[in-house]
Amino acid sequence: MSTPPFVALPVGARALRLATPRGEFAAHEALPAGAPQGTALLVPGYTGSKEDFIALLEPLLRAGFRVVAYDQRGQYQTSGPEDDESPYALDELALDLLAVADAVGDRPHLLGHSFGGFVAREAVLRDALRWSSLTLMSTGPGQIAPAEVERTRMLLDALAGMDMESIWQVMQSMAAEAAEGEPPRLGPGVAEFIHRRWLANVPAALTAMGRRLMSEPDRVDALAGVLAEAGLAAQVVSGDTDYVWPVSAQEEMAARLGGGYVRVQGAGHSPNAERPAATAAALGGFWAKASATAS
Repeated sequence: MSTPPFVALPVGARALRLATPRGEFAAHEALPAGAPQGTALLVPGYTGSKEDFIALLEPLLRAGFRVVAYDQRGQYQTSGPEDDESPYALDELALDLLAVADAVGDRPHLLGHSFGGFVAREAVLRDALRWSSLTLMSTGPGQIAPAEVERTRMLLDALAGMDMESIWQVMQSMAAEAAEGEPPRLGPGVAEFIHRRWLANVPAALTAMGRRLMSEPDRVDALAGVLAEAGLAAQVVSGDTDYVWPVSAQEEMAARLGGGYVRVQGAGHSPNAERPAATAAALGGFWAKASATAS
């Protein structure tokens, strides 16, 4: 899961709930002081939330962009059915995203992180003309790496027979062992937040999303065709390491899409949280160029 460096919203940002025909979605919105040069809509990944992007808000505000990040159905502060996995199918999450885009307004630049990239891809395949550009961040062309398949399968087995607090305790013990007893240095309130967020996840959502991560086919060629037909600019952003999808596969995906590729030095699976200044600079530059080309 992504761990934000802090959880306090910067000046110019607010928490809100977006009303859509598909229900309400918890969101953060950041508004620049002057007229924005564009709107960006950010989609979090597996076990994530809108807070994964919180460190991007201030630099993107300074760059002149309005930014909206939201919790997908079943994530943190957006509720969902407890005993039905069907609302968390990929096509349903994409329909949620399109509904959120309508509530946000404008023709936003779309960014999906990790599993959120699959959701963003599905939304573009359904309606490419709804967007000003597409960014896939730390997202691969298809199913996750074999080691991650095994870890995800372990989580799904645990979800079938354990409560969320018990799973959290096991995950914390495993993380402490992997770190050889050295606890991570977290900002004020971050540890409490990630615990609270974990407990708020709907297990049915985690199960449905996890299964999709383990089985998603490579749909890059289909996406490339839609992007070309719509004249939609795309880029892929990764860290210089990634345990979920190989960085080489992400770079190759960018080439197959005919888009740009940015490797954020010093970042892993979450450049948005680990190197927010460099990530925001790459995003703002791409969005400004895409907007200028479109106009």
